[in-house]
Formats: sequence, C-alpha cells, structure tokens
Amino acid sequence: MKYIEFGIGNKWFIRTETELADGTEYEERGITGPINFKSAYFRIWVSKTVCIIDTKEGFKKTIKSRRAFKFIFGICSH
Repeated sequence: MKYIEFGIGNKWFIRTETELADGTEYEERGITGPINFKSAYFRIWVSKTVCIIDTKEGFKKTIKSRRAFKFIFGICSH
C-alpha cells in the first residue's frame, strides 16, 4: 500500500509512505508514483486520540500510546 499525505505533523508537508508486503515501510519526501487510487481520508490526531474519516471505511477513532498533533489529508493507493 502507498499513502500520499498532505498536512502538518509529519516529517514533511507532502510525503509518500510505502508499506511493503513483508510489513516494512519507508517514507519519501513529495509524491512518488504510480498512483492507483483506492480511497481518500482525513486524519486528525490530537494528543493520544486519532480520528480518521475515510471514503471507503467511514469513521474510525483510536487511541495511541504517544502524543502528537497532526492534521492530514491523504490518498491511499495500491
């Protein structure tokens, strides 16, 4: 899976995170292709609470162990 994200809270304002089949992941600055659209999402992370609104999976709310502030728009790609 590939996640292209725009917003504050990540290392870069625009980044691409790629998850490989073996579970490892890496991130790159900017947008890397190819992009095969799967869904779009907003992620709002305040303190330990993360709320995600996704076009495919709907609304999700989770609690993380670390504190952060992020406001992200993302595209999920195959």
